[in-house]
Amino acid sequence: MAAHHDHIEHKHGTMDIRDHEKTFEGFVRMVTWAVGIIIAVLIFLALANA
Repeated sequence: MAAHHDHIEHKHGTMDIRDHEKTFEGFVRMVTWAVGIIIAVLIFLALANA
């Protein structure tokens, strides 16, 4: 049996996305740091093995 849901009319562009933007900004910052650390580790390994 399907559940009945009352839907509110959606108006494009009215949703508050500040939390989404802050989360995405944190994700991008974390990925940037992770890539930097990975590159540094790879360079260290290449130099240590030389």
